[in-house]
Amino acid sequence: MRIQILGTGCAKCRQLTANAEQAVRELGVEVAVEKVEDVREIVKFHVLSTPALVVDGAVRSTGRVLAPAAIKELLGR
Repeated sequence: MRIQILGTGCAKCRQLTANAEQAVRELGVEVAVEKVEDVREIVKFHVLSTPALVVDGAVRSTGRVLAPAAIKELLGR
C-alpha cells in the first residue's frame, strides 16, 4: 500500500499528513506516508484542491483534512 499527501506544505496539508500517519499507526500496518509538495507532481493527479489523499495511485479525497478515523475507513480497515 502506498499513501501520498498532495499539497504545498500549508497547515492543512501538514495536518492531513499527521492524521494519515496516526491512522497508519492505529491500524498497525507498515506503510510510509509520503508528502508530495512538487506542484508538477501534484498536477499529474489532476487535483484542483489541496490537501489531497492518494491511496495506491487513486485520489481518495481533495480539499479537506480528514480525521484519522475517516482515513482508516478509506484504507478499508
